[in-house]
Amino acid sequence: MKNHPIRRGLAFVMLLCFCLSVLTGCQNAPGENEPLIFRMAVVDGEQSPVYQGAVAMADAVERETMGRIKVVVVSGGALGDERGSVELCQSGDIDIASAANSVLTNFIPEMNILDQPYLWETEEQAHAAVDGPVGDLIEDAAYQKLHVHVIGYLESGFRDTFSKKPIRSIADFKGIKIRTMQNSYHMAAFSSFGAMPTAMAYSEVFTALQQGTIDACENAVSNCLSNGYYEVTKHITFTHHAFTYIPVMMSDTAWNLIPEDLRDPFLRGCNEGYQTERKLLKEANEDAVLELKKKGVEFHEIDRTALRQSYEKAAAAAGYRFDPAWQAAVDEVLSTSHGGETT
Repeated sequence: MKNHPIRRGLAFVMLLCFCLSVLTGCQNAPGENEPLIFRMAVVDGEQSPVYQGAVAMADAVERETMGRIKVVVVSGGALGDERGSVELCQSGDIDIASAANSVLTNFIPEMNILDQPYLWETEEQAHAAVDGPVGDLIEDAAYQKLHVHVIGYLESGFRDTFSKKPIRSIADFKGIKIRTMQNSYHMAAFSSFGAMPTAMAYSEVFTALQQGTIDACENAVSNCLSNGYYEVTKHITFTHHAFTYIPVMMSDTAWNLIPEDLRDPFLRGCNEGYQTERKLLKEANEDAVLELKKKGVEFHEIDRTALRQSYEKAAAAAGYRFDPAWQAAVDEVLSTSHGGETT
């Protein structure tokens, strides 16, 4: 059957209306017996722990507020990339946005301290930071500079190295062409190891590995499985060189629609959800290791102390300095945590 022009026009109008409803978020307070509905943007696909964590937040919010607040998670970057969704959240055109901490440095430069390689030794330290003094600074700066409310911290966790050849020591990095984010600190770290870091779009990584433009890339282990990198990178080294947070922000417009009596239950639900995502990410990485081994991928430990010292020497030579208040907050976390235990 041919696609009739009138039908095509009607379909286009319906699609346009849907897109407008998503982009405008929740602009009007609901009726007395209707729930508040907020839309949350994530760039990850539905198989990722980040998306699953966002859904866990939505489920917990609905439960804690007795169904009076619902969150609809829009995945796959359908509402724009991370920076774009932050800007839309800032203007109130998206209710809830999420973006990696490195993206937020475009708006909050002081956050660049979190881009430091080997800032944290353990997940417990990383969590203590955003659950404590560093989180306080993020939330205050986000409101002061963007007029958004940070309501949680999803994460993709520690990043490791995927390579075509085994990397077991710092010497094995010599001459390796590796894709990194456009991040001067990460690039300085790999340069100090003897590698040749290059920044490129995430969407181009697989083809670049296939064609030999690069020899390696880096990300969370679960991403090696979900993105199919294991087809061309048969070695993973536990470099744990950086930790990525994904703060979740709510527009002030949306926040002000929440009745006073629902704000604490709403935040409890958000907290419960992102705590769940931490467990989901850990499980996803553990499951990915098992699955990748079945697919012929070899895993390698490495002397991370040597890597950290190499980066620290390069950082000292470059004269990297950070905002004193943020440095003090980081130092507070480091001074009260030891080997994953907090004192």
